[in-house]
Amino acid sequence: MRKVIITCAVTGAIHTPSMSPHLPVTPSEIAEAAIGAAQAGAAIVHLHARQPEDGRPSQDPALFRRFLPAIAEQSDVVINITTGGSPVQTLEERLEPARVFQPELASLNMGSMNFGLFEMLNRFKEFQHDWEEPYLRNSDDLVFRNSFRDIEHILRSCGDAGTRFELECYDTSHLYTAAYFLDRGLLPKPLFIQSVFGLRGGAGPHYEDVIMMRRTADRLFGHDYQWSVLGAGRNQMPIATLSAAIGGNVRVGIEDSLWDGPGRLARSNADQVTRIRQVIEALSLEIATPAEARELLQLKGAANTRISA
Repeated sequence: MRKVIITCAVTGAIHTPSMSPHLPVTPSEIAEAAIGAAQAGAAIVHLHARQPEDGRPSQDPALFRRFLPAIAEQSDVVINITTGGSPVQTLEERLEPARVFQPELASLNMGSMNFGLFEMLNRFKEFQHDWEEPYLRNSDDLVFRNSFRDIEHILRSCGDAGTRFELECYDTSHLYTAAYFLDRGLLPKPLFIQSVFGLRGGAGPHYEDVIMMRRTADRLFGHDYQWSVLGAGRNQMPIATLSAAIGGNVRVGIEDSLWDGPGRLARSNADQVTRIRQVIEALSLEIATPAEARELLQLKGAANTRISA
């Protein structure tokens, strides 16, 4: 029976603390969220850090060091460290945690793009911290830079340590960029393609957008990849369900959506993992364990990272 990999992205850099009391902010909250997601069935956790004082996104390795060992000690989950960080950070800031901890997986954005968060101001009007409202408002003039040179720098900086990549593809052009680096020998097979839908500036959330992305990946990579999806906001569960039904893997988590139903905030990342697990099992499929995900993605194993050092 086919195994479906569930990734859980527990906090991210898109949402701000005022949007939900359940958004993990402190190191202990991030560790608890990741461990809870693993217990609910996530094989992979995708991790960002935040400043504990005000929830501002941070790529300071010292903050990651305050939650990574606890996650590794209390679960067997695959740890995936972001190199996307926040669109307002420099490339070197974004890269530093993955370079320090040499995880089994690191995320890698496969192209520059407009990255619009400003529409969330239509829903959220009051903020606890001074940085939140300008962070969202100014995203109407924000280009998230991921040039060919940037991508190659990350590939060489992390790939030499055996880290594999969650290739975040926000449009079909990003799939062609992945194919370019595959042809150059900088990406080992199998690829782990994470297709992103519903974020302003990227591919839309219509089911035809999902199918087009899948068909393009099939044509470019054949059997040499694992496909996964994430849907932003209310698109999370419908797109994840479609992916599971047509042979893909799924990503959920409060980084991607604050919600666990219409108008109802998710109280934990584990709630979202539980919901998509129920969908997967209702489709007569099985979720992958961390060990099975490692085999499917040909990862180097937790013992070969610097997370517990």
